[in-house]
Amino acid sequence: MGTYRERALDWLAQDPDPVTRAELQALLDATAPSHAGEPQAEAGAEAATGEAEAEAEARTGTGAEAATGRSEGRPVSAIAAQAAQAAQAAQAALADRFGAKLEFGTAGLRGELGAGPNRMNRVTVMRAAAGLAARLLAPTTSSSHADAGQPPYAKAGRPSHAKAGRPPRAEAGRPSRADAGRPSPGERPVPSVVIGYDARHGSEQFARDTAGVMTGAGLTAWLMPRTLPTPVLAFALRFLGADAGVMVTASHNPPRDNGYKVYWGDGAQIVPPLDAEISDAIDAVGRVDELPVGDGWTVLGEEIVEAYLQSLAKTPLGTARDLTVAYTALHGVGATTLIQAFRHAGFPAPLLVDEQITPDPDFPTVAFPNPEEPGAMDLVLRLAESQGADLAIANDPDADRCAVAVPLPPRATPAAPTSGPAAGSTADPGQDIPREWRMLTGDEVGGLLAEHILRHTSGSDRTVVTTIVSSSLLGRIAAAHGVRFAESLTGFKWIVKAAGPGDRFVFGYEEALGYCVGGDDGPIVLDKDGIGAALAVAGLAAEAKRDGRTLLDLLDDQARRYGVHATGQLSFRVDDVALITDAMARLRKAPPSELAGRAVTAVDDLAAGVGGLPPTDGLRFRLDPARLDPARLDPATGDSEQPGSSARVVVRPSGTEPKLKCYLEVVAPVGASGDEVAAVRAQSAAELTALRAALSVLFSFP
Repeated sequence: MGTYRERALDWLAQDPDPVTRAELQALLDATAPSHAGEPQAEAGAEAATGEAEAEAEARTGTGAEAATGRSEGRPVSAIAAQAAQAAQAAQAALADRFGAKLEFGTAGLRGELGAGPNRMNRVTVMRAAAGLAARLLAPTTSSSHADAGQPPYAKAGRPSHAKAGRPPRAEAGRPSRADAGRPSPGERPVPSVVIGYDARHGSEQFARDTAGVMTGAGLTAWLMPRTLPTPVLAFALRFLGADAGVMVTASHNPPRDNGYKVYWGDGAQIVPPLDAEISDAIDAVGRVDELPVGDGWTVLGEEIVEAYLQSLAKTPLGTARDLTVAYTALHGVGATTLIQAFRHAGFPAPLLVDEQITPDPDFPTVAFPNPEEPGAMDLVLRLAESQGADLAIANDPDADRCAVAVPLPPRATPAAPTSGPAAGSTADPGQDIPREWRMLTGDEVGGLLAEHILRHTSGSDRTVVTTIVSSSLLGRIAAAHGVRFAESLTGFKWIVKAAGPGDRFVFGYEEALGYCVGGDDGPIVLDKDGIGAALAVAGLAAEAKRDGRTLLDLLDDQARRYGVHATGQLSFRVDDVALITDAMARLRKAPPSELAGRAVTAVDDLAAGVGGLPPTDGLRFRLDPARLDPARLDPATGDSEQPGSSARVVVRPSGTEPKLKCYLEVVAPVGASGDEVAAVRAQSAAELTALRAALSVLFSFP
């Protein structure tokens, strides 16, 4: 393997990117035993540094400044004067970049931009593309590729293209297989890949590098026409009948990150063992400057977007359209497509947050470009309130997630006092004060959309799916509607494969604001779709408005039918993922006996596989029934008069970020009169607060 320095020199010699070459050269210079006399790793390295200066300014965290800790406007020579400190920092930077590598898994690749195998860069991407091409060309790849890598329990339930609502292939604007090198009868078909990208730093270049490697390997490559949402790429994959898809995105990660998501021919993200097979193929790739790189890919036209929009408009939306929506794209790529989708479906154009509507890879107005993060929705909520909107909607940067906020009922000012400090107030008695807004949780939106879809579809074979960390409400909804219910591991790669034999998958969701919406023919996208979800939520809210009701009223209706299902999440972000590994090991060895004053009655280790699901790193704690209201305890026995209340906590590491996540649920029935919803909600919220406090003590990360 060689030393970090030797690996860096080898990397530098094959890196086609002037920015990461300059970054790496600066590190090598800073760690050189003697700057004088040491040969440069490649001719023209100094020129590469100069060539990269302008480009590095526009690429967050990838330039030589970021690598060496140089402050803005401070020359390298000034830092070099502090030789010992600079050499130590540069050596640590080399170790970080070359002491490990980004691991390819079911989520593909995701990481910080920069030079080296432990960063996202052009070399890393070209190696990934070459490995994917090799797997597609392997003898095991065939016309039955859709089933490759699927667990046995999922194969029989995988919706076929017809069942999943795959639209007929439109000829207009669709590249001809013959033009792309369709083989003669009897020959093995040439594998094809469709490639999409968002507006993050480096995304378009990474997509073009992928197309070049694919065509150089003899595959057919289609490139999306411009920056587009992830669900449009997932739609295009099945629409074109491609063998694989690549989406260059890091979704809602910080600005310095990028990623590489891989889909297979069934339209869904890859699952084991396919991820390991692709990873092994990537490891076998040699130098990228020796890869054959072609330029014969096809850039798709806007017709592919039009096909997506036409298919989306056919999903169950209802007939009501009178609704005012405030919308933000959070500096991502969702705005244009969402505006088009609303127009296609007949909804009024949404109100737009101007500061966040244009794609910007630096996400300047938010700390994190994730609508779940505090403050991310502030601007759209301000717009919604100022314009009297009915609903506020946000997509994350690649528009595969959808966040929803609703106004609370207006509060009236009290009558003006006749004495005291407030006497003589000019406020009119009974005047409405500005509305407050409430973010709906992913579980709340998931429950509402599930019933909306089930009201607009038919058949006892319909199947709805959610994950083991999401609310248990969906199971109760399915039972009440006489349809089938399935539970999966976290992630849509599992959700869309969870249907069993004879099941017709029509809806799936996960608590992290991801929804897969379909009609009687199934979803048009076998992944989470923030554009489709926004349309469905708008249709649901418009129906409620027509009937003089709101989404909050619909939530109260569900609470009366199924009980209050209060859910929440607690996340711990760390700098060192080893802390998470250690915490999970400690938790398995010595699980808590109680949480928030409730005994832990059962511990399910998800790594052993639970309920027929594949193993995953996680623990589920079942807790004693809650005593939601001490006033309602039986005075003789001390037992609760509210049977059926329950609580659970699931703990798992995030698959895409350095976080440990805890998922909480408290379920409490509502009395027969149905008048206690607000009180039960308040008590359940207090229970969640107590659980969060207990978990914060349990996981005291430095």
